[in-house]
Amino acid sequence: MRSRENDRLAITPLTVKDECAVLRFSGELDRGSEQFYLDRIGAVVTSGYRHLVLDVTALIFCDSRGLNCLLALRWLLQRRDGSLLLACVGRRLAAVLALTGSTEMLPVFSSVSEALRSLPADQRPDWPPTGGAGPEIPLHSPEPLETSWQKDHNPHFPRDPEGRDS
Repeated sequence: MRSRENDRLAITPLTVKDECAVLRFSGELDRGSEQFYLDRIGAVVTSGYRHLVLDVTALIFCDSRGLNCLLALRWLLQRRDGSLLLACVGRRLAAVLALTGSTEMLPVFSSVSEALRSLPADQRPDWPPTGGAGPEIPLHSPEPLETSWQKDHNPHFPRDPEGRDS
């Protein structure tokens, strides 16, 4: 689902089960798509999904700002006894993760199937997805996400260069 507000990043739900969602990221995760990301992923988390597998096959760009977005999500999910797993990481994103030492915090898997196998069996959605259309999960929250993201306490929450919240 590509937003009219931000055509740099698309977040597509692929499959869900209980508290786990598999989402595909396409495009660019950087300052230009940051607010879109925070809104969409915040809506997913506040809907009760605490285990997220991100299929980043089609993510063509991720800079340090995008990396902070991923780390902020990891922090938020861990506070909810959840996990963030990256699947199908390309060469460029793998290099960013390795260069920053983030692979210890953001587990990387060669496939969605492999990532799902690391979760408890009762939390794993069907993979590959069955059925035609993707699952119906909210990708927009009408409520402010400040409490969910806990900007003041999240050490990875993206900040603007002057140190204010984005």
